[in-house]
Amino acid sequence: MTTLIPADNSWLLFAILTVIAAGALWLEQKYKWAAKMSGCVICLIAAMVLANLRIIPTDAPAYDFVWGYIVPLAIPFLLFKADIRKIWRESGRMFGIFLISSLGTLCGGVLAFQLLKGALGYETAKSAAAMFTGTYVGGSVNLVAMSDATGAQADLVSASIVADNLLMVLYFFLLVAMPTLRLVKRVYRHPIIDALDAEEAMSHGNAAAEHWKAQPVSLLDVSRGFAAAITIVAVSKMLAGFFSEVIPDGNFFLALLNGLLGNQYLLITTITAALATLFPKSFSTIGGAQETGTFLIHIFFAVIGAPASIYLIVTQAPLLLVFAAIIVCMNMVFSLGFGKLFKYSIEEITVASNANIGGPTTAAAFAIAKRWPELVLPAILVGTLGYVIGNYYGIFLFTLF
Repeated sequence: MTTLIPADNSWLLFAILTVIAAGALWLEQKYKWAAKMSGCVICLIAAMVLANLRIIPTDAPAYDFVWGYIVPLAIPFLLFKADIRKIWRESGRMFGIFLISSLGTLCGGVLAFQLLKGALGYETAKSAAAMFTGTYVGGSVNLVAMSDATGAQADLVSASIVADNLLMVLYFFLLVAMPTLRLVKRVYRHPIIDALDAEEAMSHGNAAAEHWKAQPVSLLDVSRGFAAAITIVAVSKMLAGFFSEVIPDGNFFLALLNGLLGNQYLLITTITAALATLFPKSFSTIGGAQETGTFLIHIFFAVIGAPASIYLIVTQAPLLLVFAAIIVCMNMVFSLGFGKLFKYSIEEITVASNANIGGPTTAAAFAIAKRWPELVLPAILVGTLGYVIGNYYGIFLFTLF
């Protein structure tokens, strides 16, 4: 397909990707409608529009660089505060409903696989189950990790990304509306909403801008952050290559062990979380880490929007959209059902489900947009935990099937 900007013009494509990411973040912090929509969704839509207008290509070496280098680098930056002890101490209740919600995702992956393996084909359904389960426990980086770990075909990955993001947009709209429904408010507790209604003095500024207000960042912070992140990725890639070669995969347990220890994304998340837990003061105090990781993830969202051609959506995405919808519905059923049983508030339930389906960035953005500041940190913490365990869930299902 001929495009205005050729696929080999990497510098200009990099410029467009970073401008899209920066522009989306600016819109998110400037306008309330954009904050509710989230910068990630704006990046996705912008890239989709440019690709379908044939301004940028749907495939290019610049995109491969983002997948191969930017995404692995973003993971440590986002996990520098993933102190497992802190997650339990500060977000104990959210931790519980998040794990319940993640089990709904896991069960949804099994159900979707059983229902659609005939229509999609066994191998395709197996890869799809791993990718969607990974991303709907963690985030889009987990989908990338699972596509690499399962050896999924490029067209399947592109179609899965399209289905994933289309469904996420629809589900986010549902989550935004759900706490305001009268029926939902009659069934579930809603203390934060009650407090907001009672106060009357609500902030009229942009909540996203307030959350991402300027923080002190030193040259030492920048150097520490990049040195630690790049070192973790480098060590993880070497260890993954070593384990994948020395561990045989002759039976289920060896194959599972090979899949776990031979996957660079699992090692990146495990090593970073371990370091953040063992040395919380050293890693959690790195200024600008969350901002850097979030910006890199927004570049990634622009990249995953580019392959979403209308032709691909029409010809391949609909059935995968059903596959993903089954998983999301199971997640919602588990979240609402067990959330009611264990007396969670609707605010906790929706944020936890959002953290599963969209990851910590969108969950935090959701809490900010809803003006639930007390849930922003728990959303980031449990969503970050999702990055850690999402790959394990996906690899487990893929190996099981």
